[in-house]
Parts: sequence; C-alpha cells; structure tokens
Amino acid sequence: MISLDRKTALVTGAGSGLGAAIARSLRGAGARVVLADLNVERAAKVAREIDAGGEDTLVVGGDVADEAAARALVEQTLSRFGSLDVLVNNAGTDVTKSLDELGLDEWDRVIRTNLRAPFLLSKLALPALRDSDGGQGGQIVNIASTAARRAWPNASAYHASKFGLVGLSHALHSELRPQGVRVSTVVVGGMRTPFLLDRFPDIDATKLQDPANVADTIRFLLTVPRESVIPEVMVLPMQETSWP
Repeated sequence: MISLDRKTALVTGAGSGLGAAIARSLRGAGARVVLADLNVERAAKVAREIDAGGEDTLVVGGDVADEAAARALVEQTLSRFGSLDVLVNNAGTDVTKSLDELGLDEWDRVIRTNLRAPFLLSKLALPALRDSDGGQGGQIVNIASTAARRAWPNASAYHASKFGLVGLSHALHSELRPQGVRVSTVVVGGMRTPFLLDRFPDIDATKLQDPANVADTIRFLLTVPRESVIPEVMVLPMQETSWP
C-alpha cells in the first residue's frame, strides 16, 4: 500500500462536513493538508483541531472557481510544502428551486463551484501532480453524488453539475493514466453534514451516513498500490434511498 505520510493533500471545501472529515482522515494518515474554503475561520478551526502546532496544515481562503484564486491556491501549496500529491475536489453548493424560480445567477454559481472549479484546479495542479513522488504521479479525487445517478425535482443545477463532474472525472481518468496521474470519482449518498441538515430540518438523520466513513474510503483509495487505480466508487448509507 502507498503511504500518505508527508504527502501533500489539497482539500477544497475543507471547513465543514465531508471536506473537514477528509482533512481529518488524511492528516491522521500523516499527510500534510491544505484546507481551502470560502470561510477561512471555519477552515482554520478544523486545522487547529488536526494540527495544533500548525506545521503540517495550511489554510487558504477564496473562491476556487475563480482562476486567479485557484492559481494562488496551488502556488501557495507548492510554496509552503514544495509538492502537491493529492487534489480532492470536494467543494460544492446547491440551490433547491424549481426551473421557474431558478435564477441565472444561481445556476451559474452552482455550475461554477461544482464543475468549473474541479476542472480549473485539476488543470492548474496537473504539472505538480505529474511530478509527485519522484515523477510517479499523484492523484485527483472528485466528489460526486447520487445526484449524478438519478434526478429529483427542484435541483436541476445540482444534477447538471454532478452529472457533468462524473463525465469530467472519467475523461480525466482516461487522459491522465498514461501520465501516471490517477483520477477517482467518489459517488456519495446522503451524509450527516450541514449540506443536508441545515437545509432540510425534517430529514431523518438516522438514515444518513457519517461523513467520516466516506473520508476513510477516500483515504483507502489513495493508498492502493500504484499499479492499480479505482476510477469510481460509490459510498451509500445502509437505509437512505437516493440511490437503490
């Protein structure tokens, strides 16, 4: 198995929910973690929890869908740690509105965060990922959703972004394999995170999964021996039914 000790992992949306769980899991495996989030204070709190001395974490704020901010994020990562081995495109947003009510600005915001940002960061991080581990190559992990497998009402922008992310991720898997860069898609079912709990107060949280379980799955796929790659994995709660 590949050791994550002293590897550098950049996690977007790392201030809460699944992103925070991923940061905790990877830091627990010895990785140096860059926590990127629009909410810098929230990300900094997670960083202090997982790295009290601050030597093995870096907190960066900004909109990862903005080219200048994304470029600065990659540059700050390389300046601080000298390498970038893992990119986890986790940041996501949603708008729960009917097509009649959905504004163009809201559509654009969802597509920018959920699809443009993973494309942009993958592109900007690619040179460093090619050089990872002495040129053997690093890994990109794209966090998709069961919303990329089936649809429900009042979520057209979210579905479009997640279906698109799966397509992008599979295309990058095909394109980057010859360059030594592994690309994995993680299709995630409902989790006990603010993304669902804050927006749907009547949801049955007992039927959702702990985001730590998903984070540990991601940690596992990053450690699979280099001669293999897991292009896609689905992690579902036992009872929640967004995907049969």
